[in-house]
Amino acid sequence: MPKHSIRAVTAAAALACLAAFVPIPSSASSASAGSSSSAPARTAGPGLTPPGFVPGACPKPPEPIEALSKARCGFLEVPENRTRPGGRTIKLAVAIIPAVAAKPVAQNPATQKPAAAPVVFMAGGPGADTFDDIPFLVASGLNKDRDLIVMAQRGNLYDQPNLACPEVDRFNAQAVGLGYDAPQAEQLMLKAVKGCRARLTADGVDLSAYNTTENAADFADLRKALDIPRWDVYGYSYGSNLALTYLRLHPEGIRAVAVDSIAPPQVVTLPWAWGSTAEGIHSIFEACAAQPACKDRYPDLPRMLTEQVRKLEAHPLTLNVTPPSGGKPVKTVLDGGALLNLIVAFTPRPKDLPAALDELSRGNPERFAQARAAGSVQKAGDFAHGLTNSIACSEWAPGYSESDVLKAGRKAFPGWPDTVLAQVPQLPFQYPVCRMWNVPDRAEVQRVATVSSVPTLVVSGTFDAKTGASWAKGVARNLSRSTSVRVPGIGHWVVPQSPCAQRVLASFFARPTAPDTSCVDGLEPEPFTIIPRDRGSR
Repeated sequence: MPKHSIRAVTAAAALACLAAFVPIPSSASSASAGSSSSAPARTAGPGLTPPGFVPGACPKPPEPIEALSKARCGFLEVPENRTRPGGRTIKLAVAIIPAVAAKPVAQNPATQKPAAAPVVFMAGGPGADTFDDIPFLVASGLNKDRDLIVMAQRGNLYDQPNLACPEVDRFNAQAVGLGYDAPQAEQLMLKAVKGCRARLTADGVDLSAYNTTENAADFADLRKALDIPRWDVYGYSYGSNLALTYLRLHPEGIRAVAVDSIAPPQVVTLPWAWGSTAEGIHSIFEACAAQPACKDRYPDLPRMLTEQVRKLEAHPLTLNVTPPSGGKPVKTVLDGGALLNLIVAFTPRPKDLPAALDELSRGNPERFAQARAAGSVQKAGDFAHGLTNSIACSEWAPGYSESDVLKAGRKAFPGWPDTVLAQVPQLPFQYPVCRMWNVPDRAEVQRVATVSSVPTLVVSGTFDAKTGASWAKGVARNLSRSTSVRVPGIGHWVVPQSPCAQRVLASFFARPTAPDTSCVDGLEPEPFTIIPRDRGSR
């Protein structure tokens, strides 16, 4: 779920239960000219041409993205709601990043062409700035010998309209000084959501049209608009959910699909998140126990975590903390819910988690407090909270209730305070939000398994606390020509963090039915940080 927007935790930790986290800087703080949520959308008339690609300038984020200097950019124009013929159209930002290595065309050696079919990328979130992921994709070799196509999912930054909610971003910045699940935090967040919804609908946005079915149709239209006979697909986190939906609904033209950090469409619900959270955290603790130095220094991490969650929830710490980026100290509240959500967002990193918990138990909360304080520095308008809520409320929430979330939390972490377990990790107060957001139930059409013979690569990280690695097995079972790879010691969004996973992905796109996965054999998590017993306390 969201990548850079976490409600009441931190900006750097910003992924809801699906979406991805690696240490990713939030580079683009505002849309380019003409991409605000209030930009007019065209109304379709009887003579409207089919969805098409309109060339245009590439976005210019505040922190330049080198790959965009060589890219071909523009907009894909599509219907906002395909179930309502004659409705308005929207524009989705597209960048086509050329292959680094290209083959000469035989008839004309001066002409170059990519060596293979292009790969189209589907980002996490939903709601994350897709263009912000480009440096990680390029560094991972996605465009080494093929063009890389990136399109912002409908409602994202640089789209028209953009479903950003700066009201929610401002709340997130304020929320670091509140209890994670405090009544005041809920009231302020609902006020922010109400304001965002009113503004978007006043601008004519059809919130019901921002869903995974429409997202998938957008990518099908993009392939046709670019006149690409066949392409490969790579999606992570929510992008894996979208990629599998796309494969199910629009299989034509798909050569191969790679999904990373799996969010299976048939099982993703709000209570589902608790199982993934428990799996990822327990995997980190088990890996520590398998390393003699870590086991000796931190012999009972599950007990330590439970004690700290209970202690902080009963007696929250209120601190004045200087954010990691500098500036004036800010009021920062660290309670049990905030502690858990920082861990889910991997701040601190998994290799440092045992040490950070040990420091906390010894009266030194600095690592967690600084990570929490980072959320006070928000770039309003980067994240499409509107898309997040439309998908979460139509696809993940229906059929379950707050009591189901609590029940799932109690199963995942027996004995923890109900005030912590009542909130979905990284999506607190989502059911009240959904009652306010008020979009139609789409669970029946979205919670469907993808059954396919298209070659598929399923990549998971054992430390993933957002989309647990065990879910890959059920997905692969329905994909008759699938290859599953589990990478030890890696968290959410595996490929940018693992050179081995990058080699496996390249091998898969080169030979989809026979990828080379040998580098995974023998891989182990890197050593955990060990702090001497006489350090780490105040």
